[in-house]
Amino acid sequence: MKPSLRFFLAGFLLLILQTGLCYGIKWIALSKTSLALALNQTQHCKQLEGLVVSQVQLCRSNLELMQTIIQAAREVIKTCRKTFSDMRWNCSSIELAPNYLLDLDRGTRESAFVYALSAAAISHTIARACTTGDLPGCSCGPIPDAPMKMKKSGSQANKLMHLHNSEVGRQVLKASLEMKCKCHGVSGSCSIKTCWKGLQELRDIALDLKTKYLSATKVVHRPMGTRKYLVPKDIDIRPVKETELIYLQSSPDFCMKNEKVGSHGTQDRLWAMGKVYGKAYLLLESLFFLSSFSFLFFFSFFFLKTTGVDGGKERIPGPSTSGNATRLPTGVTAVT
Repeated sequence: MKPSLRFFLAGFLLLILQTGLCYGIKWIALSKTSLALALNQTQHCKQLEGLVVSQVQLCRSNLELMQTIIQAAREVIKTCRKTFSDMRWNCSSIELAPNYLLDLDRGTRESAFVYALSAAAISHTIARACTTGDLPGCSCGPIPDAPMKMKKSGSQANKLMHLHNSEVGRQVLKASLEMKCKCHGVSGSCSIKTCWKGLQELRDIALDLKTKYLSATKVVHRPMGTRKYLVPKDIDIRPVKETELIYLQSSPDFCMKNEKVGSHGTQDRLWAMGKVYGKAYLLLESLFFLSSFSFLFFFSFFFLKTTGVDGGKERIPGPSTSGNATRLPTGVTAVT
């Protein structure tokens, strides 16, 4: 990767994490960029939704990379929605970018996941663009580490949380590198083997992050010595692990609709297997039960009629053999 591209990536990651409480994921609004926008002139950067002033300036100096960043934003939304399609919180509010609800606008478990996935998606998409030749001039040079400085504006606790979770996302991406090899030789002799490290699919990385989301640790901003640190709320005898997602505020259960806390609710919502949540699902379940009961009732009635069994008596077709005789089960005969 050319030095300019390497430093652009490091700078972009640094800027999206330093510009305000939730600006770190507002750039996901780039997913709404029109396909008709060529992005070949610097004035086009002003038309991009979700970028703050410093990011617009960065866009102007690195136009060749912006289409890849836009693709990363689309991948974040698609992957997040797919990963949480079977959960109460199904990541639907991410499509409201840059105007998020409280589920992503606060230091919640959900925002922790989105920050981690966003950081991983940027690096993942750029790496894929390099391997496919969409970004000319890429090489195998490492991406320099950008120093994560904190601005005084905004909540320091939220900034520390977002920085931590973004780093977790990049670490999961780095850990996903796997060795891939290809053999070369006559008749598959593999006399020459070419090996390289390749990235897993973003959906696999998201599943790893989802596991961390489910076991995320709630933290508090607590003074320790002369500085404040994020420490686990319930077990503050240990520091926060570098590999775990953290959050500051608890989330609602997301069952009932409550826009004030960022919950859309689950009523009438279809999920991946085609079931329906809420009242609609209960109605369908009731109808299914009634249909099954009716079927069993009519089936039993039809079976009794066709077999000739009625009230314990076995009817004999044709005329009776003696007057008003009725034939009962074998061995018993009654004559009136």
